[in-house]
Amino acid sequence: MRIQPVPAALLLTVVVFVAATATTPIGAQSATPHAFRVEVSGHGRPMILIPGLSSSGDTYKTTVARYQDRFQCHVITLAGFAGVPPMNGSMLAAARVEIAAYIRDRKLDHPVIVGHSLGGTLALAIAADHPDLVGPIVVVDSLPFLAGAQFQAKSVDDAKASIAAMRAYMTNQTRQQYEDYARSGAATKFMVTSPADLEVIKQWGLTSDQQTVAAAMADLMSLDLREDVVRVTSPTLVLGTWAGLAEQLKSYNIVLSRADVLETFKQQFAKVSRLHFAMAERSRHFIMFDDPQWFFGEIDAFLANPDAAVKTRGFDR
Repeated sequence: MRIQPVPAALLLTVVVFVAATATTPIGAQSATPHAFRVEVSGHGRPMILIPGLSSSGDTYKTTVARYQDRFQCHVITLAGFAGVPPMNGSMLAAARVEIAAYIRDRKLDHPVIVGHSLGGTLALAIAADHPDLVGPIVVVDSLPFLAGAQFQAKSVDDAKASIAAMRAYMTNQTRQQYEDYARSGAATKFMVTSPADLEVIKQWGLTSDQQTVAAAMADLMSLDLREDVVRVTSPTLVLGTWAGLAEQLKSYNIVLSRADVLETFKQQFAKVSRLHFAMAERSRHFIMFDDPQWFFGEIDAFLANPDAAVKTRGFDR
């Protein structure tokens, strides 16, 4: 997104939260994952729903309700987020490995993977690492190289200084400062429309581990999958938003147009060969909260016939 460098406080906001939920915790298994907690409900083809930064599984309550009569929903909440205990080491790197191991260990047959924000980038990474393991992919408001949009960087090397500054800013906050920021809604108010939903998102941030959030954000910004996604063979649906981000940047006197955002998605996903893109017009980052009718309509059409859906890329709309 062709934007100018932004203030430090804004660095907490562009890459956002998502999560998932269900009703029945999965039982003890071999190779128990450390990087996430899983809850399972429903029956049918497996569907894995991956959360984003600082989020609880409750983001996907309506998604699970809609699909659990046709899909077995495996809903992930990442370690250190929304009350799930943190782990040692890089959670994001571990989740990338452990979700693939989880699919193999549970013998899930080419599961649909839905990921929002951080979870969308993670879904792309898994699909690129293991193209024969996964089924259709749904990426909700995320990019293969988030630092490119955030810092106007051409490469990870170009973004290193900005990433380091961002991580230092987040890490060096006192816990009180961190909590005050989360309660203020300074960032999250641009991610969702309903005041009630905003309060829920604030609570997720308050119950997340500060160091995990900082490390995950830095690790996410250090990923550049633009070349790797050429290995993604699954049909891929990408859903984007622009209105909330444009409103947020306007408060910093930065102009961001729909065309800017569309071009960023088009460029960054250029090497995903089997892709369909759609832009949400009415909703902010949490599309499933703001415009569930549109959100489910796009996913329903895609899942009904993924191969047909990706015959048109959709960037001309």
